Amino acid sequence: MSLAERLSRQEQPDRTAEIRDQIQARLIEVLGARLYDDAMEDGELRRLVDRRLRELLEEVETPLSIQEKAQIIQQIGDNILGLGPIEPFIRDPEITEVMVNSHRVVYIERGGKIFRTDVSFRNEEDLRRTIDKIVGRVGRRIDDSSPYVDARLTDGSRVNAIIPPVAIHGSALTIRKFSADPFTAKDLIDFGTLTPELVPFLDACVRGRLNILVSGGTGAGKTTLLNVLSAFLPEDERIITIEDSAELRLQQPHVVSLEYRPPNIEGQGEVAIRDLVRNALRMRPDRIVVGEVRGGETLDMLQAMNTGHDGSISTIHANSPRDVLSRLETLALMAGMDLTVRALREQVSAAIDLIVHVARFQDGVRRVANVSEVVGLEGDTVTMQDLFVFHVDAGLDERNRVRGHLAPSGLRPHFLEKLAERNVFLDTSWFAPPPGSEPW
Repeated sequence: MSLAERLSRQEQPDRTAEIRDQIQARLIEVLGARLYDDAMEDGELRRLVDRRLRELLEEVETPLSIQEKAQIIQQIGDNILGLGPIEPFIRDPEITEVMVNSHRVVYIERGGKIFRTDVSFRNEEDLRRTIDKIVGRVGRRIDDSSPYVDARLTDGSRVNAIIPPVAIHGSALTIRKFSADPFTAKDLIDFGTLTPELVPFLDACVRGRLNILVSGGTGAGKTTLLNVLSAFLPEDERIITIEDSAELRLQQPHVVSLEYRPPNIEGQGEVAIRDLVRNALRMRPDRIVVGEVRGGETLDMLQAMNTGHDGSISTIHANSPRDVLSRLETLALMAGMDLTVRALREQVSAAIDLIVHVARFQDGVRRVANVSEVVGLEGDTVTMQDLFVFHVDAGLDERNRVRGHLAPSGLRPHFLEKLAERNVFLDTSWFAPPPGSEPW
């Protein structure tokens, strides 16, 4: 390739970018406040922007190819109406997470694995405008006095943003996407998260009003599994959902959804998860579904489970089912009540029936790794037993996935009688160990 050709290729993106910036500035000048008119529907605004863009492109004296014009229209549309250079990732259904480390560095998660992209924001101000656009849509704010925020997109995707001076190398933005259509149990079987044998077991446990905790690390798929479990809830029951940021999408007709409210700029008006749990108890719930317990609301949740509000479901951050128990104690102590460890463990052992632990394996696949029953209290120790465990075999299969299988431990759960009292019966053959193996 000659020097002239190389220089021409280097100048081409700069020329297109310069024209794009000029047209974008002109578009903002022409449309003005109409770009931020809440009364205008998104589809109408998009058609207006598209029409004005094509008119402005016709006024450009520099010759542009059809592909260059289409690229400019797409990029300006993403900047004005979407989230700038990361908007294509938001539209891509195969991408599950977008991580902006700075205006220069953007990573994505696809298929459970992380990749660096070649896109970037023009500068720090461009990234800040995108962050402001996101938080402004949901009535939140981010500034020097409140330099980080949790919010959500219109499709329910979870957003976290943090800005300087807390973020040393520039603003950072993390978007955890959710499917436009909620995943079903069949979807999770196809993904490898669940097995066909485990689904009817979990269905029976939910219908039988067991108190269930879904545990796992960050990004392990706790909320996705919680959504699937909530699909097993009967349609004739009143369900109250409580979340830090609304992500659950229940399909039942009788659902009331509550969401945490942060304090305003004066530091007033906060409605904490604990307040919502207390209020939910006065709303005549048949079931309470808490998106995640992470503070003093844990104690209120345990007390609700122990006082007639059985069949509740929640998630919790933990590295293993056994860690769930110690974490529940720690979180309950954050309520500020003067309780002994013995009293707390009595609450935990009486309240929680089942722990479903999910983990992301080295191949990027999220799987149920343990299903454990909380048996009771022996002395000062909460006892539990594994009902199902994922066994990892050596090597990877032809799809580069971890070899392994979820198998029963051979132990029957103690809650069979509790389920039978509610006319829910489990096939005891589900708990038989695989042929050739010994019960644990």
